[in-house]
Amino acid sequence: MSIKFNGLAQELYEGIATDPIVSPHGHCDPSWFSENQRFSDPAQLLVVPDHYVFRMLYSQGVSMEDLGIGVPANQADPRAIFRKFATAWPLFLGTPSRLWIEFVLQNTLEISTPLSTETADQIYDDIEEKLASSAFLPRELFDRFGIEVLATTDSALDDLGHHDTIRESGWAGRVVPTFRPDALLDPHHSYYLASIAELADVAGEEIGDFRTYRDALRMRRAYFKSKGATATDHAIDHLHTEWLSVGDRERLFGASLRAELTPAEAACFHGHMLIEMAQMSVEDGLVMQLHVGSKRNTNDAVFEKFGRDKGADIPLATNWVEGLAALLNRVGNSPDLTLILFTLDETTYARELAPMAGHWPCLRIGPPWWFHDSPNGIARYFDQVVETAGYQNLAGFNDDTRAFLSIPARHDMWRKSVGLHLANQVAAGYFNRDDAEMLAKQLSTELARKAYRLEI
Repeated sequence: MSIKFNGLAQELYEGIATDPIVSPHGHCDPSWFSENQRFSDPAQLLVVPDHYVFRMLYSQGVSMEDLGIGVPANQADPRAIFRKFATAWPLFLGTPSRLWIEFVLQNTLEISTPLSTETADQIYDDIEEKLASSAFLPRELFDRFGIEVLATTDSALDDLGHHDTIRESGWAGRVVPTFRPDALLDPHHSYYLASIAELADVAGEEIGDFRTYRDALRMRRAYFKSKGATATDHAIDHLHTEWLSVGDRERLFGASLRAELTPAEAACFHGHMLIEMAQMSVEDGLVMQLHVGSKRNTNDAVFEKFGRDKGADIPLATNWVEGLAALLNRVGNSPDLTLILFTLDETTYARELAPMAGHWPCLRIGPPWWFHDSPNGIARYFDQVVETAGYQNLAGFNDDTRAFLSIPARHDMWRKSVGLHLANQVAAGYFNRDDAEMLAKQLSTELARKAYRLEI
């Protein structure tokens, strides 16, 4: 990858390059590791599931159908999809996707031929040959990548059967679930009513009032924790928290079951439930993550035809100080709460997040996320948060990916960026080489282990 090093930056990077990978937040499918079957084809591996890839191609006029999206698997032509991707490869110059995929091709798949229209078929065949080998099965790759632990993100109603299979298989790989309850907390979520009905089935009790609802959520959290979960995750577009009276929460919950809430009332109820989740984290020790500031599915035509998560999610401005005030003033001083914050609004790094994390004992700042998970995004992050929050109020790195083969690439990019940042800090006289070597280890693995309570 094309990060330029001076001597110390290179040496710092080399000191952490082969550290174990701690992947505490992401979206890999646990069935990959329970079933340990080969990945289907190069298009499904590198193109179809990756919104970074297909959003770029769509922006240049490539249809979703031509990328296999919305097409039944038995009707899609993976070779044609891969050719389309290879022809569009120059579109990715300057993007982190280009760096990740080049790393995957060259380092993971061991393919030295440059990708182009002319080489598409040859590279497709080379990848097919690799995928047919037992060395490229998911568990074997997991071990080869040096992954110490990988967290998936799972619906709060998931039975976690794949996680059971992994644990019972005798394989030593550590894959843990993460509790994702968005559809159960937000009355405006498209699956809210169906999810409440399913929660009642799982709980074995009719959910007709707020008490039974809250108890059922507590039960699901305990179930996830019993299966190895150490964290919850919450995706929010506009951040709002508030503590409702007993009467108001009961009234709003009842109205939510009848689909009678106004948008303002739904936001109030969701804001209250985020505080309930934080209080439960104080009780059960699950780390709470907030991913805030993405307006999802903004292209109505694409959403209606192809569904959610098809590359049309756009960052929003976020007010962290006011949005989190009610939650922090209720539980933010608790030594038993860890709350990791992720933003797509970089203007809040120095103005809000760093000062907040530099005060509230529960807060940690998550690494650059989504659109900002890049060499320049990482440099901006360090430049804006460290002076106020320090390093110990950061949560280390997570790759937050559905693309399993890109995990080593993303951690490598982070570690190279860490080496460059720390070398610049030493050159500026902020601390010495010994300090930089200590911080490199922390930023590579130790802060993530600690923040997510994943210490072995």
